[in-house]
Amino acid sequence: MGQFKTTPVERVENISKADFIKNYYKPQKPVLITGLTKDWPAFEKWKLDYIQERAGDQIVPLYNNEPAKDKESVYAPKKEMKLSEYIEILKTEPTDLRIFFYNILKEMPELLKDFEYPDIGLKFFKKLPALFFGGGTSKVFMHYDIDLPDSMHFHFDGDKVVNLFSPEQTQYLYRVPFAIHNIEDIDMDNPDFEKYPALQYAQEIRAEMRHGDALYMPSGYWHSIRYLNGGFSMTLRALPRHPGRFANMLYNVVIMRNIDNITRKYRGQKWLDYKDRWAIKRTEKNLKAKKDS
Repeated sequence: MGQFKTTPVERVENISKADFIKNYYKPQKPVLITGLTKDWPAFEKWKLDYIQERAGDQIVPLYNNEPAKDKESVYAPKKEMKLSEYIEILKTEPTDLRIFFYNILKEMPELLKDFEYPDIGLKFFKKLPALFFGGGTSKVFMHYDIDLPDSMHFHFDGDKVVNLFSPEQTQYLYRVPFAIHNIEDIDMDNPDFEKYPALQYAQEIRAEMRHGDALYMPSGYWHSIRYLNGGFSMTLRALPRHPGRFANMLYNVVIMRNIDNITRKYRGQKWLDYKDRWAIKRTEKNLKAKKDS
């Protein structure tokens, strides 16, 4: 086992729009901003209790740390539960159960008055504010977002760690074909460099997030997430800086995802195992090219 070559993400307390565009948006470099949410009502209000009080009887889908196997859909939840009951679990005990992409606009629109879209140079999608919840043992596997947005990730009520890898690191990460993740057997918190030797060349950026922190994740950045205790985050997505990414996004959403879903439906685990072998073969080729150069 080993540890990635890791550097902490750059942290700033406040930043002007001009400086953000110049130093982070244009060079597509992540940054954690600690003061961006302090004037929001959400900074004081957004705790688990606040969400729980407004949950009512709505039922939410829950996911855990286990990857989907065989013909299981990656989008199929492991169980469903009342939101208020789930939040009670987050408040009282460690759990790997998490909520993926809770649509604020649809599910709890009253939260919209608690935050504002930062005037920081990003063209945000106003119809897609989303919350993500997790407990003390929840993990989100290493992936990049299928629609390739530039995004701002805001964390509330709790602590979490986000590990980032730039798109340039893809060649070392054992990316699975027809997917947006790497081989799911890889433990990115404790990588096995003997079994997956290319990982030792990957350069990791680590962001430790607390209540109110805002993390800018540029388009195409790989990220995995580990919740240290119960909490939740909001992601605001924006059009990517590079126009060419739009074509890549269309391919991912319209072609790649459908090919994978259809093939998985008919071949199941054989398709998943084949893709993992393909990922290893392709990454070993990249590693050989690096050593020969």
